[in-house]
Amino acid sequence: MTQPGTEARYAGDVTPKEAWALLERDPKAQLIDVRSFPEWNFVGVPDLSSLGRPVHRVEWQSFPAMAFNRDFTTTAAESLQSVGAGRESPVLLLCRSGARSRSAAIALTEAGFARALNVASGFEGDVDSAGHRGTLNGWKAAGLAWRQG
Repeated sequence: MTQPGTEARYAGDVTPKEAWALLERDPKAQLIDVRSFPEWNFVGVPDLSSLGRPVHRVEWQSFPAMAFNRDFTTTAAESLQSVGAGRESPVLLLCRSGARSRSAAIALTEAGFARALNVASGFEGDVDSAGHRGTLNGWKAAGLAWRQG
């Protein structure tokens, strides 16, 4: 479900399972993981090898200062172009919980990508009652394919 007031700014939100289904049925659909380098290496990354395509890794912010990546849109566009994805291809954006990826979806939409979608709840999802991620929602909790680093 799309956040109120953001409908015109990007194509909307999808759940991790909806993202996987779109990746399965549309060979042009691409996934960009916008988390930071340490997150990719220590928390894990989605695994799309069974679908025969890569996960594009383009930091929205860089650790440790979490400085905004001014080259995000250019780098993302080049990565997508390298696999034949165009500005009309579905582009799914994923972060830890869905906040950075929403911002990235808006940025790609503003750069002319018509189908930039935010994967709501992200890779790890919301914090549970014990203060842990990865149990309530998100890519991992949905049981979708992933691998360490």
